[in-house]
Amino acid sequence: MAPDRLPPVPAAVFAARRAAAFERLGDGIMVLPAAPIQYSSRDTERSYCPDRELYYLTGLIEAESVAVLAGGAAQKLVLFVRERDAEAELWAGPRMDPAAIGDLLGADECHSLSEMEKRLPELLATADRIHFRSGRAGTIDAAVQAALDRARARGPRTGSGPRGVVDPGEVIDDLRMIKDEHELALIRRACAVSIDGQRAAASKIMPGAGEWMVEAAVESAFRDSGATGPGFGTIVGSGVNACVLHYVDNADRIAEDALVLVDAGAELGLYHGDITRTYPASGRFSAAQGRVYDIVEAAMKAGIAAAAPGASLASVHEASTRVLVEGLVDLRVLEGGVDDLIAEGAHKVFFPHQTSHWLGLDVHDPGDYVRDGAPRTLAPGMVFTVEPGLYFRPESCAEGAGELAGIGIRIEDDVVITDSGCEVLTRALSTARADIESMIGVGS
Repeated sequence: MAPDRLPPVPAAVFAARRAAAFERLGDGIMVLPAAPIQYSSRDTERSYCPDRELYYLTGLIEAESVAVLAGGAAQKLVLFVRERDAEAELWAGPRMDPAAIGDLLGADECHSLSEMEKRLPELLATADRIHFRSGRAGTIDAAVQAALDRARARGPRTGSGPRGVVDPGEVIDDLRMIKDEHELALIRRACAVSIDGQRAAASKIMPGAGEWMVEAAVESAFRDSGATGPGFGTIVGSGVNACVLHYVDNADRIAEDALVLVDAGAELGLYHGDITRTYPASGRFSAAQGRVYDIVEAAMKAGIAAAAPGASLASVHEASTRVLVEGLVDLRVLEGGVDDLIAEGAHKVFFPHQTSHWLGLDVHDPGDYVRDGAPRTLAPGMVFTVEPGLYFRPESCAEGAGELAGIGIRIEDDVVITDSGCEVLTRALSTARADIESMIGVGS
């Protein structure tokens, strides 16, 4: 299958999202600039990464473009995009005509970027508040500041003009938390491709193989299966490297009896999967590795069992944490009552991160975890990870726990809340110890 950068999403889907945003926007105005072009060396462009907020509300992925959502009685979407440029298109590929982009995306107006300097101040002057993330675009920053200055000078007499700047996330973040069916379809595909990557990784894991070889297998499988590539830096941590939470060097060779932690996720249609599995390089977990693995797997299952409408990510974390702490007591790594140990945070030496994060257009999707001082309630359509782990850094292992030193295990699945509980989007990749062992070196 050829890489499918942006599977078609009907314009009506984006229109429905904008309608919900307009309802929250009131008489305000939202300005969303495209993500900047990134360079790896002087004038060498990296593959373009579109701004997710801009895409979510418009479907626009063009560099240098700007979307303006003007609220009030006459709601409208105004786009500013690059004009056709034969010389630029020779080097970077064809561009669409502004009018064609406007028609395709259902914009009320679509102008060339050269008109923005004139038109944007007129649009800003009609709003009561400007939703814009300052510091993103110099020209727009200047226009926003000028609009505020004018309102400050004239507003007291005219009663008009913007009086403040608000982060667009105040409008968009809550909307993005509940995935529509088009989003869920893309996330399911991204998860399926992420599973392909994990299977490819396991096929290359063996003593003496380079971590980079496993990384290459993962990312090749992503592309072969239709993704644009990895959604984040692929983690292949063998041995003690697995105890480094965001280890991305992938530069060591895999030792004989090492565990190999692979945390990887494909990006497909701008949406993401995110899966972690931990494999024994020898094809069999040692007794100590197996005991730790079973604890982490049980903690993940407990977290998934706690994921349901009306629960919270805090309760998912608590369910997983309790199982981990009970396991640490059984391993004689911690001593004392489970409740007391959790209250003291004694487990954080071995489990220092949260169990979940939101997942979608961003690998760590936006959305508050706490609202009004209380954990956010889970609702159907919310997508997130469940990823407990235990990490025994050698310097953290006291006498008597030496056989655990250097063991790092994390297991991660992706779930979506349903009306009755949750669906595990990555269930097709088993976490059972025997199944993990059977995957090692298959096809090598």
